[in-house]
This record gives sequence, C-alpha cells and structure tokens, in this order.
Amino acid sequence: MADNTRALMEELLAEMEERRKAVELGGGPERIRKQHEGGKMTARERIDYLLDEGSFVELMPFAEHLETGLMAGVEAPADGVVTGYGKIAGRTVFVFSQDFTVLGGSLGKTHGQKIARTMDMAVKVGAPIIGLNDSAGARIQEGVDSLSGYGEVFYRNAIYSGVVPQISAILGPCAGGAVYSPALTDFVLMSKGTSYMFITGPEVIKSVTREEVSFEQLGGSEVHTARSGVAHLEAEGDEAVLDLIKQLLSYLPQNAKERPPLVPNGDPIDRQTPELLEMVNPDPKKPYNMHEVIKTLLDGGEFLEIQPAYAKNMITGFGRLGGQSVGVVANNPRFMAGALDINASDKAARFIRTCDCFNVPILTLVDVTGFLPGVGQEHQGIIRHGAKMLYAYAEATVPKITLITRKSYGGAYLAMNSKDMGADVVLAWPTGAVAVMGAEGAANIIYRRQIQSSPDPAATRAAKIEEYKKAFDNPYVAAGRGYIDDVIDPADTRRLLALHLEMLTTKQEERPYKKHGNIPL
Repeated sequence: MADNTRALMEELLAEMEERRKAVELGGGPERIRKQHEGGKMTARERIDYLLDEGSFVELMPFAEHLETGLMAGVEAPADGVVTGYGKIAGRTVFVFSQDFTVLGGSLGKTHGQKIARTMDMAVKVGAPIIGLNDSAGARIQEGVDSLSGYGEVFYRNAIYSGVVPQISAILGPCAGGAVYSPALTDFVLMSKGTSYMFITGPEVIKSVTREEVSFEQLGGSEVHTARSGVAHLEAEGDEAVLDLIKQLLSYLPQNAKERPPLVPNGDPIDRQTPELLEMVNPDPKKPYNMHEVIKTLLDGGEFLEIQPAYAKNMITGFGRLGGQSVGVVANNPRFMAGALDINASDKAARFIRTCDCFNVPILTLVDVTGFLPGVGQEHQGIIRHGAKMLYAYAEATVPKITLITRKSYGGAYLAMNSKDMGADVVLAWPTGAVAVMGAEGAANIIYRRQIQSSPDPAATRAAKIEEYKKAFDNPYVAAGRGYIDDVIDPADTRRLLALHLEMLTTKQEERPYKKHGNIPL
C-alpha cells in the first residue's frame, strides 16, 4: 500500500514538474531566441539578474487566461507575466515581469489580476513594487476583460502611491493604455534603443495627422528622458537598467512608515570643502558647475541624478550626507542662468513630493535669477506650474535645509524653499544675495528719475547699482531679518549641513486635518 502511495505521489510530482517546466519555458525556444536577438533578456532572466541569487519566490505560476471566445484553446504559460517576490541587497521586494515571448506580453484579465495581487501583497508587508514592462498592450482577443485587467492595476498604482515605492522599467514596447501604469509610479526607467512608450502608434498618427514618425522618434527613451519628462532614467540594455533600479532602491525606505537605510561610508562628516571657494565665482553673471558643488558636499561624491536630460536648468537627485539619504534640488546656472521655467518647476515639484512620500530629507541649493520671463511661458501657465513648487515645499514635512550659494531673487527665492515656505534651516555663503530682483534691474526702477535727470546718466546708474548692491544685494539683510540662519564659510559647508541634518532626524511636524490638498495641477 505504501509503495502504491509513493508511486502515485511521484507521478503527481512528475506531472507538477513537467507543468512547471512548460511554464518556465514561456513562449518556447524560438521566441526566446528572437527575444535575445532583439537585444533583450527574457522575463525570468531579468528577475534572476535583478534579485539576490536564489531569492525569487514565484506566485501564481499556473494561472491561466479566460477560456472565452477568441482565446479558446490558446496556450499562454503564466498568462504572459511572471510574478513573485525576492530580495535586493537583502531587502524584500515584489516584482512582476511581462513575458514578451507569450502572446507578445499582452495583458488579459488574469495577467492583470496577477499583477494586482502582487501589488496587494507588497502593500500588506510594506515592500517596494517593481514592474518590468515588455508588452504589446491590451489583449484584443479578451476585449473588455483586458481593459478590466488594466483597470485593476491602474487603481492600485494610484491608491498605493506614497505607500510603498513603485518603480517601472520599460524594457520593450509599452503602448496604448499600458503606458498609464508606469506613468502613475514613482520612477520610470527605459532601455535605450529597445524600449518605447506612446498612446497612439505611428500608423494611427499617420492616418489621422499625416505625420510620419518611427517608433523611436515617437516614444523612444531619448524622447521621454529629454523632451516629454515621462521617464526619469535611461541606460544601455536591460542589465544596466536593472542595475539602476538597485541603485535607486538603496536611497529609499521599504515603505512610507520607515526611513531610508543609513549607509556608513567612511567619508568624514567634518571633511572640509575648501575647493568650493574656487568653484563658485562671486560674479553672478559667470556660471559654474553646480554638479561639482553637489558632489563635493555629498558622501564619496556619489550622486544619482534623476531626470538629468530634462529641464537642465534644474538638478534633482539622490545622495548621502553622513550616511543619510538626501534628495537634492538645485538650480543649474549653466542653463538659463538657473531660472525657473515650466518644465523645471514640474520636475522639482514632483521630486520634492517623492522625497516627502518616503521620508527622504531635502537639501536645496539656490542660485536663481527668478522665473523665466516670456509670452510663451505666461500663456502656457508658468503661474500654475510655478505654484506647484511652492505647494510641494510647503506640504513637505521631511527635514528641509536650504543653502543659498549665490543669487536668490523674487518669487523664485520663495519657490526654492525659503524660511517662510517651511525650510527648517537656511544657510548662505558670503556670495549669496537675497532681494526682490538683481541690482541692475532694481536700480533702473528705483532710481529711474535720478538717472534720467543726471548730467551723466551712465555714471549715475553705475553708482546707484553699486549703492543698491551694498544695501540689499547680499545675504546680511536677510540674515538680519532672521530669514537666513547663518552666513557660513564654504569650506565648512559639509560639516554644518551634516550637523543640521543630524539635528533634524527627530523632527516632527503636523498639518491641519484634510482629506487631501488640491495641488495646482
């Protein structure tokens, strides 16, 4: 009897393993070969590369599509998506990886439900969600059931926003309604040359607008990282994109209830930074390399810039200070003199809110002339877009430190997190200048009549500009009013920033009760 039981069990186990191998083979050797020839890894290869070795645990491998209508008799192992959990650097993450070898990775009802249940579990245990997207889009054969599958995912993307980090990697096509799931997540990464995102494809565009455009020109990684701002990072090939995900997660907590991990790195907190004295020219008309300033201040000079190719007049990214994760927001004087325009305002506001979601302190480096003037900017809503930055900073309750490196003028002074907008600590270098506007513009307005009536207008104007500079175009007037906490030696900047950040680790700040605010979208 025991022998019969054992034989039956072995038979059942053999069947299970046979079924599992069929699932793991996906669309079969030929389609896997084509995937590789296209410069792409398979869904399972991506998971194996992303996660710590041997840590992946698959969920719902034997799930099947709805046996209705056009899908009757169609084989779709795992319904075209691999789902489960594992670890990255020892920390639990949940992942779904669409399998392009199975029906082009198209999303049907079961496919969507697998992703949705994976997201539910991630939120229950408080772990990040990583989506590896490689899909032809909605599964047309399933009709409205396919759309329902997308709806389940989109709903969770929105409801779980700010609960756990959500990261999307676009490693192949992502078209039609499929683009909205990544767009709802915290970070979107794309592989160069092998990925694209768009709502309507080249053929539809050609038929409607008569415009001819390639897949890459319409929605490739260069388009979305440099022009549209949809994507945050890009890299060459699947492996490089997956490496960026690992790097990005190192700066983030597991969920909104935790703080980012502390990563000691041997860079002394009290390291002096005398090189900054030569880096920043006191002349406000001469640009300097703000990236070098940032790297000089951060631990080990390590800085992961977010959206580096988009709105280059604004710099955003992650680094560490004394082992603590910090989000850096900085004006870039090499582009538009660091002025704030529509795209820069959107970029900064989004990043500020992301940091605040996940308890990442914000370090703001200010060198801003103001909001970019122009009819185009005004007509496209610079008022509304600029207000997003004001809203984001005011709403954020994480530790907020502001350093004025040089000029800080007008409404942009407020938008770059002044003391009035909620900054906990505001520092300035002696090169800093806080005013309603620059000395030249101010002198032209305040002393217009004196200049015009003078026998030597040019000389009078020059004298008045200098007079204004001494009176207002410096950090000491603002420091005298308490708007700046200290004017510091650039060589001592890193030490002081680290001390202030350490002091603020126990910061607690409440906001009035509300259902939610109404950001000027």
